[in-house]
Amino acid sequence: MLSQKLFDEISAKISETIAASPARDIEKNVKAMMAATFSKMDLVTREEFDVQQEVLVRTREKLSALEERLARLEALALPEASTAKQVEEAEPGHS
Repeated sequence: MLSQKLFDEISAKISETIAASPARDIEKNVKAMMAATFSKMDLVTREEFDVQQEVLVRTREKLSALEERLARLEALALPEASTAKQVEEAEPGHS
């Protein structure tokens, strides 16, 4: 038991020494400097990025659906224009 107690005391002293050492202050200063630099860069968090990515996916899906709906409405309203548009889209080199 004496050796375990001695080991615990030495371990506690080492921890205290490290906590009070200049290395701890340097670590705090580096973290503060990095935080300040990142805040100036106007970065977003991963969570914010993922949310915006989902919004973009939904927006693209909605745009695609609206384009299809518009094409159907144009086909009903102007059948001759719709036929011409389909011929243009079928030609090679058009996207």
